[in-house]
Amino acid sequence: MKNSTVIRVIVLGVVAIVSVIALQTYWVMKTWDVKEQEFHERAYIALRNVAHEFGKLNTLPQYDLIDRVSNNYYVVNVNQNINSSNLEYFLRRELEAVGLHECFQYAIHNCASNKMVSGNMVCAATTVDLVPVQAATEELPTSDKYIYYFGVRFPNRGDDILESMIPTLIFSGILILTLIFFSYSIFVILRQKRLSEMQKDFINNMTHEFKTPISTINISANVFLKDPTIANNDRLQRYANIINEQNQRLNNQVEKVLQLAKIEGDQFKLNREVLNINELVKSCLQGVRIKVEEKGGQLNSQLTASASIVSADRLHLNNVLHNLLDNAIKYTNTAPHILVSTQSTATHLTLTIRDNGIGIAKEHQDKIFQKFFRVPTGNRHDVKGFGLGLFYVNNICRAHGWQLQLESMEDEGTSVCIQMPLS
Repeated sequence: MKNSTVIRVIVLGVVAIVSVIALQTYWVMKTWDVKEQEFHERAYIALRNVAHEFGKLNTLPQYDLIDRVSNNYYVVNVNQNINSSNLEYFLRRELEAVGLHECFQYAIHNCASNKMVSGNMVCAATTVDLVPVQAATEELPTSDKYIYYFGVRFPNRGDDILESMIPTLIFSGILILTLIFFSYSIFVILRQKRLSEMQKDFINNMTHEFKTPISTINISANVFLKDPTIANNDRLQRYANIINEQNQRLNNQVEKVLQLAKIEGDQFKLNREVLNINELVKSCLQGVRIKVEEKGGQLNSQLTASASIVSADRLHLNNVLHNLLDNAIKYTNTAPHILVSTQSTATHLTLTIRDNGIGIAKEHQDKIFQKFFRVPTGNRHDVKGFGLGLFYVNNICRAHGWQLQLESMEDEGTSVCIQMPLS
């Protein structure tokens, strides 16, 4: 993953997290305010009705003077003496009428002592029947505005609002857990990226360090092969050829790793040119045919595409062909029989390489183009490799915008098709 992509993911992730937290906080606070306002409106209506009931009892005018002293404490002016029994009955009935079933504490102002008396705690019932009255635990404050008034306090108002907001709070908790998981995912991505970069740097450094000894061994092997003394000694000649072949094999593997490093890095660019696929395939098959014939096999071609001009990178396309043909030669239990064919339509050319090899089981076909993946072969170790060939092929096809398809059956062979747009 590129640094710019990671930075964009982090920035967008942080913006998303901050935005969601801010939005959710706003809605929780907004919900609290709405619930609190709703509570206040219901309490105001109930207390106003209580004041009117006292007016009906004594036929005295009432002025609906209700003062909200604090969030949960109200004083109500009734302009007359108040009977505690009537007050408790009216409070129960009117609070339940507006849907407030919270416990409340009430008290009546005593003009002589200027104190609030009879501060009982009452839990409203769902009917007008009386319920046991609990002793008040807190003396209610007085007010300087009125003379004949009573006070009502709702000690559990905050708890009741929280209880009504339980669905909102549950959703907020789930959202917070989601954000924590998302944050942890970003942390894991950054850690994996750092490890991937360390691995990539190590592989790049290692392969570059290999280039110097490989070049030295190659020069030394060529000197041995050209020396007349070694040329006349079959045993030394055979060892010199082995050194040269294995060094070349090691060099090819290192080159493959370096090419993959370029593909995965920012410096990878295609040098496109107009190519004739039929001619390119013919040239490639000439060098491969000797390997096939050494194993007693056959390499055939059916280059029937009438239109075969495409835009491609010659070097990488050659590497793709050699990778696919090399796999077709290596992964077989019998003499390899390989068919390379081309077909064309009005807009596309299809290059197909078909072999009679060991095939690929269905459960491995979706992983075959992954980096470093090799099909399990049990105790067989005669076919060497890093699992980079098809990964390289897939990346080159993707860079060109080509479609890559693989069809394979175990013990029956494999067919690889590359569909390219015509130029």
